[in-house]
Amino acid sequence: MIKIEAKEERYLYNAYHMIKAFYASEEVEQCCKKNQKEDLKLTETDGTSQIFTIDTDHTHCVNDIRRELDRKVYQYLVHRTGKELAWGMLTGVRPAKLATKAVEQGVEKTEFIKQFQEEYLVSAEKAGLAYDIAVRERDVLSELDYKDGYSLYVGIPFCPSVCSYCSFSSGPIDKWRDQIPAYLDALCKELTYIGKVSSEKKLNTIYIGGGTPTSLDAEQLDQILTCIDQSFSREHLLEYTVEAGRPDSITEKKLQVIKRHGVTRISINPQTMQQKTLDRIGRKHSVQEVKDIYRMARKLGFDNINMDLIAGLPGEGLEDMKDTLAQIQELAPDSLTVHSLAIKRAAQMGQEKSTLGYVRDLEEQTEHPERMAETLSAMIECAHETAYEMELVSYYLYRQKNIAGNFENVGYAKVDKAGIYNILIMEEKQSIIAAGAGASTKIVLPVPVPVPGSRNGKTTTLIRVENVKSIRDYIARIDEMIERKGEWLWH
Repeated sequence: MIKIEAKEERYLYNAYHMIKAFYASEEVEQCCKKNQKEDLKLTETDGTSQIFTIDTDHTHCVNDIRRELDRKVYQYLVHRTGKELAWGMLTGVRPAKLATKAVEQGVEKTEFIKQFQEEYLVSAEKAGLAYDIAVRERDVLSELDYKDGYSLYVGIPFCPSVCSYCSFSSGPIDKWRDQIPAYLDALCKELTYIGKVSSEKKLNTIYIGGGTPTSLDAEQLDQILTCIDQSFSREHLLEYTVEAGRPDSITEKKLQVIKRHGVTRISINPQTMQQKTLDRIGRKHSVQEVKDIYRMARKLGFDNINMDLIAGLPGEGLEDMKDTLAQIQELAPDSLTVHSLAIKRAAQMGQEKSTLGYVRDLEEQTEHPERMAETLSAMIECAHETAYEMELVSYYLYRQKNIAGNFENVGYAKVDKAGIYNILIMEEKQSIIAAGAGASTKIVLPVPVPVPGSRNGKTTTLIRVENVKSIRDYIARIDEMIERKGEWLWH
């Protein structure tokens, strides 16, 4: 076990995540000791200790102290392990936001790369990637109205079955089938309210996600889409996405319903085109079904289809990834999102390893993180090369905590098919009003306001309003969910 002790609670977070990036399989204990002299102390499994202290005579800003501590911890870990991280000392999920700020200030690419490398010890390759994506994000978002525009997220928290790597707030459809009518009624009530109070605003994008929205039957899908039609104007709508997701949840009738309601973009997400892996992770469909559903969607007229892949699924190597990418390339989707495996505490892969058929593969990866990181790096590079062969360019980027190998998730798309909502969720430049169980509304304010509940005078321009995650609680407390939004919407 590795132990970190800090004088200030705020120093622990980044140190913890950097240590986990270097020592993926180690348990890390953290504690705050207000009376200790050193700013941070790290004790490794073999008993080796290292003390980190910042000379505050030369550093007055708390953020500067924390950044310098992060730098020292990172450099120490590089020295101890003999390896560097592609994203250096960065632990945040939105590295492209730093690049976006630079682009908006007119910083040239070469200068940004130099600054990014020096300040955060990021590799030149990742710094360049962040900058290129920031430029494309700026171009895509130039059509949006930040002042009066907003986006809508609709959450459907049901799936045909729960994949072993998933940590989203969703449940198997069979377990909740009796509750679906009540859930949809509550969801429509919330959507109707949002539409009413937002009638003077401009709706730019709609994203229906989950879960798997197409786990609903065709009539239930039609109910939700009809409610949206009746509640919202499309005068300023630039993008309308339904995350169809699991091929085993998609039928021709459902696709016809989606098409009839004017949806412009869908996702069909195989995650891998290796049947052995699909069986292991709990996906109840075949590789052939992915291809059949994809071609059906094309035949019905869908001209903006995204596909998701996950690099680093247990048991898969570089050759598996190459074969998957070759099959995806043959289908030629309009966009491709490549995720690096993130094992979260809520996922079966993290909680129930002993009950899963691929446990030996997962343990092998965990015991040899260096080998896993090398494989992941090669997979990601292969995906990058294949995307460009398909004439897809990177347009958005984010990272997650507990990503294997400390890598990133990247979206690639044809020039005119970039997912606007995907960029917005990362850049947080426009309000996203969210409906459904577990949905998180982000309200971007024109001027700073006091942080709710804060006693130290902090202010913010981003307010989050969370719906309860429990499906039953959401149904029972729908009026409360609406009232919560009413406190902040467009005030």
